[in-house]
Amino acid sequence: MKYSFFLLFFYTQLLPAQKLSKSDKEIIQNLKREIGYLASDSLEGRRTGSHGEQLAAEYISAQFKNINLVPKGDNDTYLQKFEVNEGKQISPATVLTINNDELIREKDFFPFLFSAEKSLEAVASPAFKENGTPWFLDLRDLTENEKDNPHFDLEKAIKNKAEDFAHKGASSVFVYNSDEQYEEPVFNKYSDANKVTIPVIYLSNQAARRYLHDGSASLDINLTVAFGDKVESGNNVIGYIDNNASGTIILGAHYDHLGYGEDHNSLWTGERAIHNGADDNASGTSAIIELARLIKKSKLKNYNFLFICFSGEELGLYGSKYFTAHPTIDLEKGNYMINADMVGRVNDSSRRLIIGGIGTSPGWGKIIPGKERFFKISLDSSGIGPSDHTSFYLKDIPVLFIFSGLHSDYHKPTDDTEKINFIGELQVIKYIYQIVAATNKMDKLAFSKTKEPKMDNPRFSVSLGIMPDYTYSGNGVRADAIVDGKAAQKAGFLAGDVITALDEMPIHDLYSYMEALGKYKKGDPAKVTIVRDAVSLTFDIIF
Repeated sequence: MKYSFFLLFFYTQLLPAQKLSKSDKEIIQNLKREIGYLASDSLEGRRTGSHGEQLAAEYISAQFKNINLVPKGDNDTYLQKFEVNEGKQISPATVLTINNDELIREKDFFPFLFSAEKSLEAVASPAFKENGTPWFLDLRDLTENEKDNPHFDLEKAIKNKAEDFAHKGASSVFVYNSDEQYEEPVFNKYSDANKVTIPVIYLSNQAARRYLHDGSASLDINLTVAFGDKVESGNNVIGYIDNNASGTIILGAHYDHLGYGEDHNSLWTGERAIHNGADDNASGTSAIIELARLIKKSKLKNYNFLFICFSGEELGLYGSKYFTAHPTIDLEKGNYMINADMVGRVNDSSRRLIIGGIGTSPGWGKIIPGKERFFKISLDSSGIGPSDHTSFYLKDIPVLFIFSGLHSDYHKPTDDTEKINFIGELQVIKYIYQIVAATNKMDKLAFSKTKEPKMDNPRFSVSLGIMPDYTYSGNGVRADAIVDGKAAQKAGFLAGDVITALDEMPIHDLYSYMEALGKYKKGDPAKVTIVRDAVSLTFDIIF
């Protein structure tokens, strides 16, 4: 009976927009203010380790302080600092002078990450290849017959040529590009190519014009190459309500986003731009702030509450992984974790709401209705997914993942505040609150393992160019939208197509889809089998 009463009470709270209460309107105004700030250009996309991320952390901390939450970060603050290893960087010890001019690192030149870390002094001419001297390589010689080859890997071609030059007696290789129409290489901080035995340097077009215009002139070269780990710092923001209870409910969301898209995780194909991330995930962050405000004023006292806004999610769940490895509460007493990630774009017509993690506790089935008056609920059982709840599930804590669905602005600069459905997000907040209220009178939820997808290759270097429909429960992966300029659009895919195979690999769900993508590299061909209007079709694509 108590669950029936709960559901009846819940339905009466989901009123049409014209019947919003005073408290509802206050929440909406708060959401507009919070998302408006977090997704403003002044925060420059809140990339982990950036000044914008720091400003966001300070803002969330101020909200938690205003709500009178107990700080649960480091040293009695709201902030928990962690490090993000972002691959390699060029050390300040790397120096190049030509004819006594010191070139600017990463503007005039850069060493490839497969370069040997050495120092040398030499006199050389671009026109000659003498034993024991620097040799020069024009990219035109590598690329003039390769521009239409989808399998061509420029970095690999440069490395192979450098190895050949080293074998023939070069002391170093200076790469330049006399064809300015060809895109210049950039330093690849994640390159896993094996080292060559000599330094390999790229000279920018500007530097090449300055020093190589007379191909027979001798150049006095002084070079030192060194690399180091690139480490950034991020901060989780953590507040706590201490009810002197034996267990704690954890509510979280990530607040970081993509910055300018410099980590190659953007779907934007236009000019460099700020990715404001209003839905992803200023919406979830503001939801956590408003839930903290509601619960602090409530009579929910049977559990303590931890409110945590993570950074580092977009780079690989760094913040939540760090917290679960270095918790500021006893995780053994954690009842469950709810993760709000992208809850600001509820569609007014479909009213879809995706809830993941339903299989992580048998208790969820008693609380989460399969059908609901306001939302059309889509349930997924797995505790593992592309967001921070995964870190808690892996610590044997029941989780829920609340998500309002993908859209065409996902991971693009167009994910802006004016596109947020504030009334829809209000209803999501109410929905989460009522789940919390229902569990307040229940014993600690039992944990259940769910079917765990193979995640051996969580990072993949290619994209088909679809936005998956997370509400689809049939066999395969249904495309909710097609990304402009990507392989799927070029091949003629349409929204609604269901992918059932990549080459000989069957696609049953998102996890098998991600596992299959991990086997491809840029330029690889593939045959993609789809179902469209009950008809099976096969497309040839190039990643």
